Amino acid sequence: MGAAALAGAPSLAHAQALNLLYERTVMIAADQRCGLFTPAVSAALGASAAQARGAALRAGQPRNAVEAAEGRARARARQTACGSPDLAVAAARVRDAFAGYSKISRLTYPGDVAGWSADRNFSRTTRWRLVQDNRFGSDRILFGLAGKDAPSALVAVGSFPDGAKPYGARLMLRDVSRSTGPYLARWSSGATAGLSLERRVPPRSMLVGFTAEARSVAGSDLRPKDMKTGWAFRFPAAAAGAMGRLDPREAVVVEFLFPGDVVRRAYVEVGDFAAGSAFLRVAAR
Repeated sequence: MGAAALAGAPSLAHAQALNLLYERTVMIAADQRCGLFTPAVSAALGASAAQARGAALRAGQPRNAVEAAEGRARARARQTACGSPDLAVAAARVRDAFAGYSKISRLTYPGDVAGWSADRNFSRTTRWRLVQDNRFGSDRILFGLAGKDAPSALVAVGSFPDGAKPYGARLMLRDVSRSTGPYLARWSSGATAGLSLERRVPPRSMLVGFTAEARSVAGSDLRPKDMKTGWAFRFPAAAAGAMGRLDPREAVVVEFLFPGDVVRRAYVEVGDFAAGSAFLRVAAR
């Protein structure tokens, strides 16, 4: 488990993902039982495992195979004594890896269609901490977690070149309490590379919605230099938690609402949202 394993290499080979997930899950389970690591190291290990899990699923590994690998890893940890020399060596390697990981302030998490950019540098002003930048038609959306010294809000910024002014926004995502798994109109191989975001969203009857609780003109702190104007919408804290529980192969929908019952829909790939969120939490410890 080198530094790259903890950081989560963007070029992570799909063939390795299941093995890496197994190794990281062993150490997570051993830590929970034996108290091997500080909270910061535990959080880093969790972020790395989340990225490996996402890579395995997107590569087409069946969800039951991924869950079986995690189950075998937890069983292995239970069978290993806390005083085992092998476990001590593995734990030391994880701590050494964290020394390098803790110095990383920015990470990019590539996706099938759109990835996430994470930034945990200290700032005195609000900035994007985890963001995905997508276009939908002639419009553009930035979506993710924003805050000052730590992420504090789930935000969508929409830019509309035709000057349209949305009065509201909704975040629509799969209701995990009403479904057994993601809805994916995917290829026969099971992999999701090349699958459009629209085909990663379940029927509307299986969605749950979160209405934005605040709207404002987007300031320059949340607008890239090439975005002249935009509207910012803040969603409830529960929305971020709901998104973090989704399958990384899925997509969510941000609906911008305009007068006259006009709706413009932007799609966001879930991808490594959970892994990126965990990466940010390391900085907050």
